[in-house]
Amino acid sequence: MKPGIQLRQSQQLSLTPQLQQAIRLLQLSQIELQAELRELAEANPLIDIDGMEGDEAPAPDSSESGSDNSSDEATPELGDDAEYWDEQAPQVTDWAQSSRGFDDDAAEPQDAAPEGLREHLQWQANLSGFSARDHAIAMAIIDALDDDGYLREGLEPVLAALHTLEPAASKDETEAVRLRVQRFDPTGVASLDLGDCLAAQLEQLDSRVEGRELARRIASSELDLLAKRDFGKLAKKLNVAEDAVIAAAILIRALDPRPGSAFDPTPAEYVAPDAYAIKAAGRWRVSLSPDCQPRLAINQHYCSLIARAQRSDATWLRGQLQEARWLMKSLEARADTLFKVASAIVRTQSAFLDFGPEAMRPLVMRELAEELGMHESTISRVTTRKYLHTPRGTFEFKHFFSSSVATEDGGSASATAIQAMIRKLVDEEDSRKPLSDQTLTAELNHRGIRVARRTVAKYREQLRIPSSGERLRAQ
Repeated sequence: MKPGIQLRQSQQLSLTPQLQQAIRLLQLSQIELQAELRELAEANPLIDIDGMEGDEAPAPDSSESGSDNSSDEATPELGDDAEYWDEQAPQVTDWAQSSRGFDDDAAEPQDAAPEGLREHLQWQANLSGFSARDHAIAMAIIDALDDDGYLREGLEPVLAALHTLEPAASKDETEAVRLRVQRFDPTGVASLDLGDCLAAQLEQLDSRVEGRELARRIASSELDLLAKRDFGKLAKKLNVAEDAVIAAAILIRALDPRPGSAFDPTPAEYVAPDAYAIKAAGRWRVSLSPDCQPRLAINQHYCSLIARAQRSDATWLRGQLQEARWLMKSLEARADTLFKVASAIVRTQSAFLDFGPEAMRPLVMRELAEELGMHESTISRVTTRKYLHTPRGTFEFKHFFSSSVATEDGGSASATAIQAMIRKLVDEEDSRKPLSDQTLTAELNHRGIRVARRTVAKYREQLRIPSSGERLRAQ
């Protein structure tokens, strides 16, 4: 063969630092976002915060006269396809028009129930379509996790906890469920070791991300050499260029080696709503909190120094200016995604807002992701620690998701609605003749909801309602 030069065109997708920042900002709560922006502003002199003079990022417009600013052009999400998003600033409008003028006194933040890693994973397991057997295995796996999200003692403690399962759970069966739990948010939980955890996170990345396959090889067997930063030896052992090893190492360093540690067991004392649902003129409208997109600005004083600064200083200032602009775009994209998800939730659950928990509709993350053209992982990020204020109270976005139960007319009812019915039936029962689980089941069946007695018992326990015998003895 003769040596020659060929020109070849190809596309590669990289997980850029800017994209990593956008994804990180999306999963932060409103309070965490404020703290993060303060830190970034302290580190970058080109960032002005709190509405100081400068080239400001557009803030959500919640004026009464706002018009429908929806567009037929889809906005790329911050999820796994890793595409850049458009530069259109999100507008605080509902599907008809923006809203304002709600009662500020009614928007007081309410206490949020504390949620740890296990509660977060259990919520996802309940909506993942597990069979009853696989669900029991998943619960045992989640219960066995340590604070970092690992199964450091392997599957043996899980199998021991499943001793009452008939027939007994096999190791292969449990491993299959573990791999599904490993893909929950945060990705990498239920891993057996560090390499397993990193490999799971790399698996979720788009296959076009540069260095992904090499990073998977390193994570599976060569972490010791990577820890020593011996890139030359790694390149020789894997028969690749040293530059490729360095690129893969950068990708691995961007992963989270302790996915469970992000869940602080300390309960939050209060929450601030990220969005508001207000009914006006017979229609439910959505408005984002102004704090969802703080007003940032480019510091014009430091910006003017770029032209007069020495080369090294000017280069550094230009880099800081670019970071400031990327931050402003990331905040725009975050607010846009929050608004789309909040709007979709309010559209779907308008009956709940009108009539209460018994009217809650079934809703799972997959359905909402398909409706909005987003990835499920994006929906999971944007529904965690984000809150919607309604006339019925302030709820985490996740509150509006629940699995479905079939009805006799071929429709479906949400698990949340069924729990509300059970609560109402118990509240209205004759205290001298408490309703048994079988009686509750019969009443629900009479209302057209096909539900088994064991399901009713499970929902009753989730509601922390004692059994009929315990309720009778408590009289």
